[in-house]
Amino acid sequence: MSGSNGLLVDLKNVDKVFKRGAEEIHVLGGLDLEIPEGEFLALMGPSGSGKSTLLNLIGGLDRPSAGSVTVGGQRIDKLSDRKLASWRARHVGLVFQFYNLLPVLNASRNVELPLLLTHLSAKKRREHVDTVMSVVGLSHRMKHYPRQLSGGEQQRVGIARAIVTDPTLLLCDEPTGDLDRKSGDEVLELLQTLNREQDKTIVMVTHDPHAAARASRTVYLDKGQLSLEPVE
Repeated sequence: MSGSNGLLVDLKNVDKVFKRGAEEIHVLGGLDLEIPEGEFLALMGPSGSGKSTLLNLIGGLDRPSAGSVTVGGQRIDKLSDRKLASWRARHVGLVFQFYNLLPVLNASRNVELPLLLTHLSAKKRREHVDTVMSVVGLSHRMKHYPRQLSGGEQQRVGIARAIVTDPTLLLCDEPTGDLDRKSGDEVLELLQTLNREQDKTIVMVTHDPHAAARASRTVYLDKGQLSLEPVE
C-alpha cells in the first residue's frame, strides 16, 4: 500500500487547531512528516506537545485544520466519514497505554472484536485469532479474562487485537507507559519483531528514551513542530 518513492505516510503543511469557546488552541503548525513503508518511528516530546494529536491524524481518527494527510498514496483527510471509518478498519491497528480491553470478554473474544466488522466467517475469525495469539505468545491464555492477566499480558492481547486484521499501520500511544521495565521490554521486543519479521510500519508515541531506542528513528515534537534533536 506504499505511495510514491516507498513512502507510506506523507503529511504536508499540517495545522491542527482546537477551539475552546472563543479561544483557539494551535497544537500543530505547518508540520511536515514522511514515514517510509516498514519503518519503526518513535515520536517523543513533552506532555501537551501534540504527539497523540499527530498520531490521531495519521490514523484517520481526526482531521487536520489545514494541510494534507496521505497514507499509501490516498488523501485520507479528503475521505467522507463513512469511507474514512472503512479505511481505518482495513488499514490501522491501535495500541493504547491502558489496553482498552473489555472486562466481560476473554482474551480471544477481545482480539476477535475488529474482525466482527469484516465479512469473515466465524471459522476464519477463529483462525485469525489463533494465529495472532500465537504471534504474541499467549495461545495458552486465550480463555482468560483481562482481570486474570498481568499488565504485560493484557498489552500483548491489545497488540494481538491491533494486528488481527493485518493492518497497514500500527499506531501505539505510550504502549509501555503503564508497565514495569521487564513487561515493557517484552512488549517492545514484540513490536520490534512485528516490524522486522512482518514488515509492519509502526509509529509509537513515548516519553521513555529506553522505549524510543528500540525504534529505527526518533523524531521530537514541541510547539507544533518536529525536529531530529530533543527539545531542551
